[in-house]
Amino acid sequence: MKFYILSLLLIFNLKVFSIPKDTILYIAFYNLENLFDTEDDPLTDDSEFLPNSPKEWNKERLERKMFNMARVIRSMNDDKGPDIIGVCEVEHEFLLDSMSNQFLSDLKYKSISPNSPDGRGIQTGLMFKENKFKLLEIFTDTVKLSGNSRTRLILGAALLFNKVDTIYFFVNHWPSRRGGQEESEPNRITAAKTLRARVEKILYQKPSAKIFIVGDFNDEPNNLSILENLKAKPLVCNVEDEVRLTEVDDETDLFNLSYQKFSEGFGSFKYQDDWNMLDQIIVSRDLLIGNRITYICNSFEVYQPEFLLTRSGKFKGAPFPTYGGNRYLGGYSDHFPVVAKFKINKRNK
Repeated sequence: MKFYILSLLLIFNLKVFSIPKDTILYIAFYNLENLFDTEDDPLTDDSEFLPNSPKEWNKERLERKMFNMARVIRSMNDDKGPDIIGVCEVEHEFLLDSMSNQFLSDLKYKSISPNSPDGRGIQTGLMFKENKFKLLEIFTDTVKLSGNSRTRLILGAALLFNKVDTIYFFVNHWPSRRGGQEESEPNRITAAKTLRARVEKILYQKPSAKIFIVGDFNDEPNNLSILENLKAKPLVCNVEDEVRLTEVDDETDLFNLSYQKFSEGFGSFKYQDDWNMLDQIIVSRDLLIGNRITYICNSFEVYQPEFLLTRSGKFKGAPFPTYGGNRYLGGYSDHFPVVAKFKINKRNK
């Protein structure tokens, strides 16, 4: 029996690693943790990241931050960078353009990051390789919270991939757990309902739409916002077949690729001694059972190369951040990125 199981694992690995690199779509999401410029924006509260603040945020530290973020992005996908990546906690689109132009110019990324209603001015953003994608349309959905609370836009984009397939890509940064997980949960449920309405509109027009949903949801795959309101159900793969699913509900239209790693105890963010899978990748049904672009089962991972890890002390093994409180550490982000791979199948004649 052990030999049989090992044989199945070997067959699965051979299937994945024998796929030519040019037939793989590599997607990612990364919370950049406060990628701010050094200028005071009178319309937002960005005082924490100014030269005269306790953090002493200056141009040298900004350059280092952009270099570090670019290093992480470039290291993905066998040092070719992801084909498309969603990001959050960036102050504006110009910073993504600056990072790309200075440190990722050979990868030819195009960036979009519409202005956010968030009080601190942090935004969601999207970067994609211009030789593979053509931007068709941008969607921006405002999450309307109770009172005068403001939060980040849900950023969506329709893109033409490889001049053939239209895909829909949504980037999220849902309201935080400030005040407690249960107390703040209604805000994330509102965000989930907002995104769900957009998804249903697309699926009503195109039932086999290829939808990618990424983000820092500030909830985990089994929380009400994700499971019941966004209706993103767990995905568990059979090891012997990279496409086949187990226990698929015929009514389900969104599947959470992050669930299996979450159930195994993995996480993208460490709070105290607990790992939380706050950063997730969710996809529509067609990306699992369609005949054009299909998820490579078990390719979802929390991306944590050695250089991203805190190497010592009580936070050993956690992401190595830019700051510890107001103390400058010169690291990366307090979140690990998440990534997933998809096989691009030949077009039917």
